[in-house]
Amino acid sequence: MKHIRRLLDLEPEEARSLIAEALELKKRLKAGIPQHSLAGKILALIFEKPSTRTRVSFEAAMMKLGGQTIFLSSRDLQLARGEPLKDTARVLSRYVDGLVVRTFGQEVVEELAAYASVPVINGLSDKFHPCQVLSDLMTIAETGRNLEKIKVAWIGDGNNMANSWLEAAVLFGFELRLACPEGYDPDPEVLSQARAHASKRVILTRDPVEAVKGADVINTDVWASMGQEEEAEKRREVFAPYQVNRKLLKQASPEAIVRHCLPAHRGEEITEEVLEGPQSVVWEQSENKMWLHAAVLKYLLAR
Repeated sequence: MKHIRRLLDLEPEEARSLIAEALELKKRLKAGIPQHSLAGKILALIFEKPSTRTRVSFEAAMMKLGGQTIFLSSRDLQLARGEPLKDTARVLSRYVDGLVVRTFGQEVVEELAAYASVPVINGLSDKFHPCQVLSDLMTIAETGRNLEKIKVAWIGDGNNMANSWLEAAVLFGFELRLACPEGYDPDPEVLSQARAHASKRVILTRDPVEAVKGADVINTDVWASMGQEEEAEKRREVFAPYQVNRKLLKQASPEAIVRHCLPAHRGEEITEEVLEGPQSVVWEQSENKMWLHAAVLKYLLAR
């Protein structure tokens, strides 16, 4: 059974094919050519964390391919009353054709995948956000850039997105520079594996200028993710030098693009000027979640 618990569940050729398929589906559906590859299929979305883009993009993607969805928040499941995850996985597998889970611990994704007899897709965990990074790479490819030749900068928290960018560097072979404050590094095991297996440099620095110097792509994210609200004030102080602003952007390639997976806190991790500026591809990036999710669902569920 094929699952996407993390990016390294995919082979490099699979990841590239998903991006190519997403671009093709986007082209066909925008041209009004119907796609019915998932007619009769049902996707369950198990969301312990709230979401705007991830939920709507998965639901819209499924519907555009002719399928249907069932949304299940933590209030809708017996998990809150003590039912084991393995029981939930085995029961839901008899009702639906695939599961998307958006949760806190990566162990939830792993256990669901271990017991489900249908594909399980990680829609976000505290450790990884694989489909988001794939859709970000789709957005880069859409600009005509060669994914193997780009220099990518990550500015800010070494969070789930940073971890998935590290795995993407292994799959696609681009140079990755991460600028994180001390004490907010990516997962050490994920970082070590990326450095051991990536074909290009993987750099971790405390200096955002070093990270963006000559970069083709600049990424950032909120300083305090869901579940970290009590740390927000402290994080604002620690991360203040890591804001993506016009001054920092000038250190990158003149043609560099800026991305943020949203929601954005304007004036914190990114300025309004940059977010709404000509080098921002944030809105295309957000749209492409739907197209990439469509490609993932077609690949996993239409077998």
